[in-house]
Amino acid sequence: MGISWRAWPVAALALLAVAGCDDGPSDTRAERASAAPTAVSSGVAQVCDRPASGPATAPKGAVSVDPAVPGDLAAKTRAHPARTTFWLRPGVHRLPPDRYAQVIPKDGNVYLGAPGAVLDGRKVNQYAFGGGAHDVTVRYLTVQGFVAPHDEGVVNHDSADGWVIEHATIQHNSGAGLMAGARQRVRGNCLRNNGQYGMNAYKNGDRITGLVVEGNEITGNNTGDWERRKEGCGCTGGVKFWAVDGADVRGNWVHGNRGTGLWADTNNNDFLIEGNLIEGNDGAGLIYETSYNAVIRENTFRRNNWVEGRRYAERGDTFPFATLYLSESGGEPRVPARTAKIDVHGNVLENNWSGITLWENADRFCNSPANTSSGDCTLLVRDTARCVRPGIARAPLYGDCRWKTQRVDIHDNRFVLDKSVVDCAAMCDRMAVLANYGTYPDWSPYQGERVAEAITGAQHNRWHDNEYVGPWTFVAHDPSRVLDVGQWRGAPYRQDTGSTFRTRDGG
Repeated sequence: MGISWRAWPVAALALLAVAGCDDGPSDTRAERASAAPTAVSSGVAQVCDRPASGPATAPKGAVSVDPAVPGDLAAKTRAHPARTTFWLRPGVHRLPPDRYAQVIPKDGNVYLGAPGAVLDGRKVNQYAFGGGAHDVTVRYLTVQGFVAPHDEGVVNHDSADGWVIEHATIQHNSGAGLMAGARQRVRGNCLRNNGQYGMNAYKNGDRITGLVVEGNEITGNNTGDWERRKEGCGCTGGVKFWAVDGADVRGNWVHGNRGTGLWADTNNNDFLIEGNLIEGNDGAGLIYETSYNAVIRENTFRRNNWVEGRRYAERGDTFPFATLYLSESGGEPRVPARTAKIDVHGNVLENNWSGITLWENADRFCNSPANTSSGDCTLLVRDTARCVRPGIARAPLYGDCRWKTQRVDIHDNRFVLDKSVVDCAAMCDRMAVLANYGTYPDWSPYQGERVAEAITGAQHNRWHDNEYVGPWTFVAHDPSRVLDVGQWRGAPYRQDTGSTFRTRDGG
């Protein structure tokens, strides 16, 4: 759980001030204004200011829910059988004034909001929709004002399977706006200004399969600034994914989140991340951590990591904090997926704080005290107790007891940097592939430069056929080894064959 280099604290100064999406403290807006998106492409999911409208009249056979009757939605849900459709009339709907009061759907229930229908927790109720019912649908409804505890969520609180959440506005809640179960479809929603996450894709004790996150606007989340409250917790972001096996994340507008935009953390696999606009997030736009096998293509990253990257640079920290950060993650043919590598292609990274970093912590492996994903082991070794001496010092456990940054193919991307736009003099211009010097614990078989040498030269990590515009520098092996273009392309690294380099567009 969480970033592996010095725990990489994900903290930030303020919310991005986005029209219609800002509830952050007014004295922080000037700090974030320079990172605010200046234009949005016509194809991006501009959902929050343009919400889709639900049916103005009750569909045939639907049960009408009256906002003038407190608790009407929960009571009628209890009174009707599974697979009932409920139509919430215009107005503010309330639950009974008890913190645990919530709607407990039955299998196949459908909840439709009329134009102007709001389910408001009034900062009293913790959860809006919970329970274990399968195949529940929530559409066209605004859900706000719930106070879920840390790491818990408001909609689909119990991570039940098969839910569909579409064209909803889930905003101004504590915790996560929604949780996720298997086969969940999250489409066309506004997930904004929630206290911890827009969505937390986590299911206790189980893997989540077949998740779709498509066409959503995900903005302003982590209003609680949890990384400052619990330093290094790795517990924030626009969306956080845990142990998800098979996810399509496409066509979303992920912007202005305090901390990371999208963060896949711990034994995720088989991700397709495509066609997203990821911009103006305080930290990295995308983190893929201790996970496997992904296609990351045709996304646009711009103006990310300005707050966090600048903070660490001003402290003199030389680590290449990145906008696209691959940490102990790589391709693994033995884990079934649609690809056996991490394929990063067709993306545009423009005026972010640095570019792509491939990192592997030599001290992080199964059964190591330095493993911040405490208690978890790789998908190749399910029993953590096997990763001890003497077995861990030889094959197959030597390789299988650690998450490895390997088989990463970075090609046909466009990297643009104008330091006058980012307002930086140094340390915002880096691509990197590196590890630390292994020291801990004293029985570790990965001490010294073993991991740094492997990630740099032996694990098939490759940049090629990219386009660079601007004054890029490169880091290889360890943070102290900073290279110019010629050194990066020459022996022993031989990176970026077939790539082009220009100091500026048209230059």
